[in-house]
Amino acid sequence: MRLRTLPVSVAGVVMAVGYNLLTGTFKAVPAALCLVFAVLAQIASNFANEYYDFRDGLDKAGREGPRRGVTEGDISPEAMKRATYFTLGLACLVGCSLIYWGGWWLIAAGAVIAVGAVAYSAGPFPLSRNCLGEVAVMLFFGIVPVNLTFYVQSGYFADDVFAGSLAAGFMIANVLVVNNYRDADDDASVGKRTIAVVFGRRFASTLYLFNGFLALICMWGVLRHCQALAYGYGVIHLILWKLIDRKSGRALNPMLGATAMLIFLFALTFCLWALCRA
Repeated sequence: MRLRTLPVSVAGVVMAVGYNLLTGTFKAVPAALCLVFAVLAQIASNFANEYYDFRDGLDKAGREGPRRGVTEGDISPEAMKRATYFTLGLACLVGCSLIYWGGWWLIAAGAVIAVGAVAYSAGPFPLSRNCLGEVAVMLFFGIVPVNLTFYVQSGYFADDVFAGSLAAGFMIANVLVVNNYRDADDDASVGKRTIAVVFGRRFASTLYLFNGFLALICMWGVLRHCQALAYGYGVIHLILWKLIDRKSGRALNPMLGATAMLIFLFALTFCLWALCRA
């Protein structure tokens, strides 16, 4: 399930709830269902990544990152495949319940999300293997969940929420940047083309730095009223970037979890600030 990374799917929903609180459109039940859907979809995507990367020979035993169950023989490939599609099915069932608040067009949106969860690692053009992993994460963990969570509660889309979804996307993409920065040598050896492999670790490190500050710029319309949050995030982001720039291999695993938790704490603090202003 990759528990260290699950805060990113929670963060997108929590950030949207903050906007709903600011606009007086918060509804607890659809917000909670969006949260369950987002977490299940991420778990399904993680399971799919374990299965398809093993099937295609992209994971090796003793890799630098966290232990992969299928590769190390802890879980059979068929069991992981069944877990992938069972979890994805649960996510779809939860998503269908949101039709009551968002309308029937959500079926199409849910179908795109479900396909994206698998297409990240599988299909004729796996996104994670063709320099598009960060783009996919930005879309499916930032832009889509923030805007749709806000919509199913409010019934409309908003420009400032879209800006916030871009901010969430830039922040969350950094989790994958750390992952690919750590795995650059392993990925290069099996032909996996990530940004860190194609453009180098220095580029990936610089991208991590810029993503954090691009996120703050996107949300400045709101954050100028809550500058402590902006400065706090910026300082911790800089510290993490410096630490990442000095580490390699397994020493980067805690940095991946810290990046995910920073995003979650940013979203939670924003939500609490919005609650105080509501």
